Amino acid sequence: MKKPLEGVRIVDLCVVWAGPFATLLMADLGAEVIKPENPFVFQPMTRGALARPSTLMINAAAAWGGGLPGNVPGERPWNYNPTFVSLYRNKKSFTVDLRRPEGMDVLRRLVEKADVVYENNATGTMEKLGITYGWLKEIKDDIIYVRVPAYGNTGPYSTARALGVHLEAVMGHTMLRGYEDADPSVNTAIYSGDYLAGAQGAFATMAALWHREKTGKGQLIEIGQAENASAMFTQAIMDYTLNRRVQGAIGNRDIFGRYPCGVYPAKSPGTAVDMGDHWVSIHVESDEQWRAFGAAIGNPDWAADPRFATNAGREEHAKEIDAHIAAWTREQEDYDVMHLLQRAGIAAAPVLEASRLFSDEQLLARGFPRTQTHEGAGTNQYVGPVWNFEGTPVEFRQPPVLFGEHNDYVYRELLQVSDEEYEALKAGGHIAMDYDPAVL
Repeated sequence: MKKPLEGVRIVDLCVVWAGPFATLLMADLGAEVIKPENPFVFQPMTRGALARPSTLMINAAAAWGGGLPGNVPGERPWNYNPTFVSLYRNKKSFTVDLRRPEGMDVLRRLVEKADVVYENNATGTMEKLGITYGWLKEIKDDIIYVRVPAYGNTGPYSTARALGVHLEAVMGHTMLRGYEDADPSVNTAIYSGDYLAGAQGAFATMAALWHREKTGKGQLIEIGQAENASAMFTQAIMDYTLNRRVQGAIGNRDIFGRYPCGVYPAKSPGTAVDMGDHWVSIHVESDEQWRAFGAAIGNPDWAADPRFATNAGREEHAKEIDAHIAAWTREQEDYDVMHLLQRAGIAAAPVLEASRLFSDEQLLARGFPRTQTHEGAGTNQYVGPVWNFEGTPVEFRQPPVLFGEHNDYVYRELLQVSDEEYEALKAGGHIAMDYDPAVL
């Protein structure tokens, strides 16, 4: 059956995570996403940290960002960097150097046949190439141009460079999501702002497509990633706005002050060093649930302590209660705790190290992991599409795209360049399957 966005063509000028995640969402929905890639310019953290990383660098890098199969660079490491592989299924890639006039002419012809141009580069990058909304409108009047800069394209922060971790720090999220007794500098980088920007960008694009269908008009959309990321801590913003209270880190506590609420150690096959430590989250939301909690775990004397009967009392003695709960959970399997407490109407769930997600029964039942075979990376399990429709199943129609894999499709079929022009572009280095040898 026809996919929801089938027939929509998107030019993907994106980098790193926030932009590629948005175009991934739309590619999964059937949009044709075409990524122009420059053989002479490597975009850091998009197809990897370096085009040709050393074995030493691969071994030293975080597995999710710089790890490669067998920790060996291989012939074309840019094709199977884990970050790229997770974001570029169901997309197309062709190569062109947009810094040269003939490259911009190729882009112009592609825009003529496109519905959306999507980018999330640092402010000024597109302008240096000559890519502006005005230029795009001259080519196609109803084009939709989506821009997702870090801090917006105007204002005092507009020229600041940023990744997700920088956005979180500037917005204050880093100050809020740590432990009460820990310095924010020890927080793990989580890049959650990228995912939020990607989801919001995909939604905005689809809304613009709907608007164009109704009115015939395109539009310019700008989403400041930092402003968008503020949705992660709306309660703190509202508390300051209304009450002038500056919130701080509360660890795993409930933001509404309900106790107990935390993450507790479960029976573990290993330690944090080998990622064998298991944890379970538990949240009691009322006095009634507290009584149900005590009954579920066998009515120990400490759970019946009258000091803990009300939420105010549990807040006052939170550390004592946490110690009792931890002593109990240490002897239990995390999933056993979940099932026991959920049956009693209490929110509880294991905190899963990433590899355990692929064996979780709930996620398996919902098609969360999908098997995918990719040249160079082999056959592995990947996080599946976030969409799930009964009438139009969302599948991995194509493995993560190889560099320049669709050169022939874009140049010969879509743009219908002549054989002579094709050979001239190839001789000029625009058309390639490898980065130029000068690119590190």
